[in-house]
Amino acid sequence: MSIAYPRRQRQLESLVRKLGLEADAPIKWQLLDLALTHPTVSESANYEHLEFVGDAVVRLVAAIVLWETYPNCPVGDFAAIRSVLVSDRILAQLAREYGLELHLLVAGSATADKVGQESRLADAFEAILGALYLSTHSLELIRSWLDPHFKKLAAEIRLDPARFNYKAALQEWTQAKYKVLPEYRVMEMNQPQHIQERFLAEVWLHGQKLGQGKGRSIKAAEQAAAKVAFLSLDNQEKP
Repeated sequence: MSIAYPRRQRQLESLVRKLGLEADAPIKWQLLDLALTHPTVSESANYEHLEFVGDAVVRLVAAIVLWETYPNCPVGDFAAIRSVLVSDRILAQLAREYGLELHLLVAGSATADKVGQESRLADAFEAILGALYLSTHSLELIRSWLDPHFKKLAAEIRLDPARFNYKAALQEWTQAKYKVLPEYRVMEMNQPQHIQERFLAEVWLHGQKLGQGKGRSIKAAEQAAAKVAFLSLDNQEKP
């Protein structure tokens, strides 16, 4: 069923064609319109609820793609790669590729807020996935165009392990298990200048040190520590 405004309907159909879908696909157009409506336009009729659904959808698609493409990949690497795939940065990047900013309805001060644009685009992208999923209660309208992106990105990430996001994976694990975030303690090491690993990071949870790592930067050291901790916890979880 089309929405009431022909111009908006044509805009939505244009977006759907960019996704590689047919305009006569079983899409609930009212949901798709809602997915592209920012809360500044309407406090009640906006994309927030669809974004909640889409957050689960994008994580599911990423997990399925990784499972099908790399069946022998360690679960720890799965989680770290997926954390990158579903990050705001990647989702906003995909949103821009499809020109979502041209269709997103925004009002008030948000129209001039360039800083928050990445977050808005990522949220809208998730909301679109939520709308498409709820249109058929399946991934029928999603995987045909999203899978190729995730396969390409996953291959790039696997070639550059530095892009693995073990911090996000560890945070996800501790929040699910204990409803708390891990604590990082970083110190600068007194090393000769030719030693690249300048910082030492430790990651702690409930008074227990889960792992430590070194890196040229604080961020790199924290990622190294998170990797040690996450892979250790992952091994402990295995029967």
